[in-house]
Amino acid sequence: MSEHNAIYLEVSGLLTKLFDVPPETITPQARLYEDLSLDSIDAVDMIVHLQKKTGKKIKPEAFKAVRTVQDVVDAVAQLLQEA
Repeated sequence: MSEHNAIYLEVSGLLTKLFDVPPETITPQARLYEDLSLDSIDAVDMIVHLQKKTGKKIKPEAFKAVRTVQDVVDAVAQLLQEA
């Protein structure tokens, strides 16, 4: 399993567990706010959980451009590569 696939599965699980997002609605292209009905508080919660999971500090700037599930996966992968 590639690192991106592992991160995608983690993010998908997080969305389902924390925010009750139906798994069938989660795709790489799904938009966090429009398609999955997350709000800014949810986004902060997701960042906090991802920080705990990765053990890395996620800079808010890194998540300002995040709009889709794939954007989250890419941002986390980038963070892990920088470490």
